[in-house]
Amino acid sequence: MNEQWTRRGFVKKSLLGTAGLAMASASQTSLASAAEQAAPSETTHQPAQPPHQAKEQVPKGKLGRLQIGRLLLGGNLLTHYTHSRDLRYVYTLTQHYNTKEKIFETMALAETHGVNALVIHTAPGVLEMLKEYRQKHGGRMHWIICPTAEMKPGLKEFKEQVEKMIDFGTDAIYIWGVRADALVGQGEPELIAQAVEQVKSKGVLCGVGGHDLRVVQECERLKAPADFYIKTLHHHQYPTGPKPEQITGPTAEIPGYWCSHPKETIEFMEKVEKPWIAFKVMAAGAIPPANAFRYVIRGGADFVLAGMFDFEIAEDVRIFNQILAENPKRTRPWRA
Repeated sequence: MNEQWTRRGFVKKSLLGTAGLAMASASQTSLASAAEQAAPSETTHQPAQPPHQAKEQVPKGKLGRLQIGRLLLGGNLLTHYTHSRDLRYVYTLTQHYNTKEKIFETMALAETHGVNALVIHTAPGVLEMLKEYRQKHGGRMHWIICPTAEMKPGLKEFKEQVEKMIDFGTDAIYIWGVRADALVGQGEPELIAQAVEQVKSKGVLCGVGGHDLRVVQECERLKAPADFYIKTLHHHQYPTGPKPEQITGPTAEIPGYWCSHPKETIEFMEKVEKPWIAFKVMAAGAIPPANAFRYVIRGGADFVLAGMFDFEIAEDVRIFNQILAENPKRTRPWRA
């Protein structure tokens, strides 16, 4: 993604890229709905598969038994959840651009650059779409997926969703940050540890996600057997970033940020020996990629999760590799 990229430029590119598509109803939000409402010619063509590996490849790291690129593809743009604050039209624009076929093309392009892992949640139609990409189009993308089921004592709904995810071929599962944040806030972190144990009993890798640093702190205190963490990290030096006086607690509800205490996060994660995937690194598009990637790599992240449109992948990979080549100073050793 170019440092000088603007919303106006994005809109122009997006509209050009979607010329010829039938207009879908803005009220339909699932991937299945978006695919169904695409023009017939779009729903029947085979997604373009780049013929060879790109010159720029992200290096790999080890996540359990998986060898994955240190830059991961985020799923929010693919499920049309853009975190675009009060700019509601962006959700609809993304829905029209990222049809199922465009998502297939995006994943195929990512794979050619070594971005071979997708982190996504169980939005409607996601598992079916990923299975189709893998079985019908030869996709080799690893799936790291979080269940969105309720997590109540006994974990009934959670267990049922995990079983379905495993049946579909999910490579790794993680506890959704939204659920983990809530459980810690309610004083029930033990349920997170129980959920991790449940997933691992099925022979599947399991991590824990969180926006609230207390999620990781509680998991470490309880010695939860998580294989990795997915924790937010971004600085606050951007126009809509929170001011110090606004941050009243670890879960303060302030629009425009997803990591309330970046300095404390970096300091605590120095002692954590499990692999760390940093997410929301660009604060949902508010921080340019080069700035964001450099900050989280220096901050100790082992992997960087980034939401990318297809036209951003090659440039983001180039930027990522350039930063790694600079051998940025880290206080935390690589854990993967």
